[in-house]
Amino acid sequence: MTDQGGIVHIGGYTAEGDGKGDGIVAARRDPDTGTLTPLGTVAVTPSPSFLVRHPALPVLYAVNELPQGRVGAWRIGPDGDLTPLGAGDTGGDSPCHLAVTPDGRHLVAVNYGGGSVAVFPLDDAGVPGERSDLVVHAGHGADPERQEHAHAHMVSPDPSGGPTYVVDLGTDSVYRYDLDAATGRLVPRAPRVRTHPGTGPRHLARHPDGRRVYLVGELDATVTAYDRDTDGGLRERGRVPASGRTGHVQPSEIAVGPQGRVLYVANRGAGTLAVFALDGELPELVAEVDTGGEWPRHFAWSGRDLYVADQRADMVRQFRVDPASGVPEPVGEPVAVPSPSCVLL
Repeated sequence: MTDQGGIVHIGGYTAEGDGKGDGIVAARRDPDTGTLTPLGTVAVTPSPSFLVRHPALPVLYAVNELPQGRVGAWRIGPDGDLTPLGAGDTGGDSPCHLAVTPDGRHLVAVNYGGGSVAVFPLDDAGVPGERSDLVVHAGHGADPERQEHAHAHMVSPDPSGGPTYVVDLGTDSVYRYDLDAATGRLVPRAPRVRTHPGTGPRHLARHPDGRRVYLVGELDATVTAYDRDTDGGLRERGRVPASGRTGHVQPSEIAVGPQGRVLYVANRGAGTLAVFALDGELPELVAEVDTGGEWPRHFAWSGRDLYVADQRADMVRQFRVDPASGVPEPVGEPVAVPSPSCVLL
């Protein structure tokens, strides 16, 4: 991940989501030290808990994680300022993740509370049009409290043009969809991938080799390793604990490092960033770094620096990643940001 023009945008929770923020915050990143200097709130909008940029245009998109969910689009100015371009109704409760397709023609969002997937066509300026599809998942999982019905949690378009994955915590499933570019509709590709009961899959990470995929379970605190076939199907290789710590562990973000050698998992409750080597059949835990807070919700990196958003500690913390081991070490003092949940570099 690389930042654009040294500007970082940070999403989080506002009062509508029991948070302390006002909307989307901007910060300037020093290219030499990696230090973040907050620039203040650049878009007042309710609970923009996840952010993404257009792959080719200076446009930022955010969910509004509300009972009547919405997505918004803003043009990014040279100093990180945001000018509203448009908004749309996601057709469901509590959208928590969104992504732009690699060709830049569609925006896809998932509704956690509604257990559904919404699609919006994007025009040549990146402005979302009227919603073109809404697919609602059905079913439940083994946990009667957290998996009482579908809870779509992440959407991951394939950068090489294969099927889009939608991770559903409530049904212990990863769904595969083909997106019809002409109609903006999702075409299911059966069968869906079923995880171990009670996994509660949250997010997945694609390896840059295009073959390996790693899925983190929020409910059972595991990482499942898969091999991806040419049809986008996933064959399980095995699974390992997401953390070496004891007590309550609730993983959040998962990502493969830029060189493809290391896998990172943020663990809420434990307050750690787990580091796994990827040179074996299964991920091997090689280090687990305290993040300085209890609830690391999301992380992203730019070059040698990695930034962790801790939702409950109201901070974004910078780490310097060792180029040989891939292990991050904290640098300087945390930057105060109210209820952050997403760092967009």
